[in-house]
Amino acid sequence: MKAMHPVLAALGAACLLLSAGATAQPVNVREGMLVNGEGMTIYTFDKDVAGSGKSNCNDQCAKMWPPVPLTAEWIESPYSIVTRDDGSRQLAYKGRPLYLYARDAKPGERKGDKLNGVWHVVTD
Repeated sequence: MKAMHPVLAALGAACLLLSAGATAQPVNVREGMLVNGEGMTIYTFDKDVAGSGKSNCNDQCAKMWPPVPLTAEWIESPYSIVTRDDGSRQLAYKGRPLYLYARDAKPGERKGDKLNGVWHVVTD
């Protein structure tokens, strides 16, 4: 039997190990990239510093690049929680905050990939 890919195993663990009663937007791997529960592509931003616990995409930026929300108290590594400037909580992967792109209209679109040289699809 083929072993489960490490990223898939980590994603499954992350979804299962949320604290009781907490919710998170589901994250999956599809075609080698992270997507939310609706199949929308997830991105990272080069101006975010991994492990800083901070997002550098706020206000107007966050309207075009909505953060992947999280309401869990804790989550299993390689995922973590970023507390945003407005106090909301955002899912991070390997210390990097995760985002959606407002102009991706349907599942699987990657219109934000490599945009301005600082936005990237999260791949396994």
